[in-house]
Amino acid sequence: MSVRQQVQNLLDFIDASPSPWHVVKTIEVQLAAQTPAWERLDETAKWTLKPGGRYYVVRDDSSIVLFIQGQKPLAETGFKIIGAHTDSPGLRIKPNAASNTDGLLRLGVEVYGGPILATFTDRDLSLAGRIAYKNDQDQIVGALVKFDQPLLRLPNLAIHMNRAVNEEGLKLQKQTELPLILSALAEKQLPQTYFSALLQQQTGIAATHILSWDLAVYDTQKGAFWGAESEFYANSQLDNLASCHAALQALLDNSELQPDSTRVCALFDHEEIGSQSNKGAEGSFLPDVLQRIALATATDSEDYARALAKSFMISADMAHAYQPNFPNAYDPDHKVIVNKGPVIKVNANHRYSSESVSAAMFADWCEQAGVPYQKYSHRCDLPCGSTIGPITSAKLGIRSVDVGNPMWAMHSIRESAGVLDHDYMIRAMKWFFALR
Repeated sequence: MSVRQQVQNLLDFIDASPSPWHVVKTIEVQLAAQTPAWERLDETAKWTLKPGGRYYVVRDDSSIVLFIQGQKPLAETGFKIIGAHTDSPGLRIKPNAASNTDGLLRLGVEVYGGPILATFTDRDLSLAGRIAYKNDQDQIVGALVKFDQPLLRLPNLAIHMNRAVNEEGLKLQKQTELPLILSALAEKQLPQTYFSALLQQQTGIAATHILSWDLAVYDTQKGAFWGAESEFYANSQLDNLASCHAALQALLDNSELQPDSTRVCALFDHEEIGSQSNKGAEGSFLPDVLQRIALATATDSEDYARALAKSFMISADMAHAYQPNFPNAYDPDHKVIVNKGPVIKVNANHRYSSESVSAAMFADWCEQAGVPYQKYSHRCDLPCGSTIGPITSAKLGIRSVDVGNPMWAMHSIRESAGVLDHDYMIRAMKWFFALR
């Protein structure tokens, strides 16, 4: 597959996945087309695993762990794990969202994570996510919902009424200035009734049966290549669906169907809000899956501990590329450049899980795979973000490295990155999975 085709596949993956719930569904669709087949495991059932088997587990529709069972005992090989996250910062619809303001129906939102709010203005926005409803068997079940057409808008205030916007930047009051315009209401229409009817029309589920929802606001503009040589690409949710896609491709593209070690991809929801949930990296999802793999393969507790001691995890999350318009935002000795290879992220306060040995190991794998790499350290006078790496490494007690591809405008609704880097990352991850 060509480098450009890899990125086009990524753009298609993102366009099909406007919410964490859709990310998992998109992955399941891909797995269904694979040969040999992948088997979905139920956390409430007993597991029977076989060497070389391909399995995945979904928790609450938006976190997924995939693994290929190794041929050799876990205590001999350990686990090879790549972790990433399915969520992205943005806006989420409130429970009692609809209101009538001077004849306009607006939807109230909460800020999810740390988006650049100004980038949500004047965009063709819509809704995607999950609804919970009561079915004909009197059971509470979930269903995906996605509006393809532009449905919502956050119009900017004209410069004539905000003369200082270009000097002071656009500042939006989260409670009063973020509600999104949905429709013009007729005089006697009730806002919540109108919105419920809209959900019914889209899903085919009676409005009276819809009890709650998890709805994200997304940008309907499709991903695209840009630059004089089409050397860059842009889309929403590159942080961190680009890493999810790279990890998934590395797992699926590896031609060795009978690996010695058990290969794992763990893709978590809720990273952008701290990972503290039953399906986040701070929760029990990955430890539960690894322990159950051990139980299903008759691995006792001591050999399981030995397996963890031999394991390694790549925590993959995007990195801050140098943007020459803002040179003072970067450590001058740690400028990472788009299309120059994956970034090893280092922080002395362990905001990233990398340390000298794990960083050296990843660098060595890149060299063996013929992939360039870079190293990043944040400015000391700016707060440093974090990843699932330190959380998961601490919880499992395994060695880990934090890496990511360089990108611009992280947490904007429209982010950019380099075409070559996505292929570089996939190649590095494939090399890691192929290690014996």
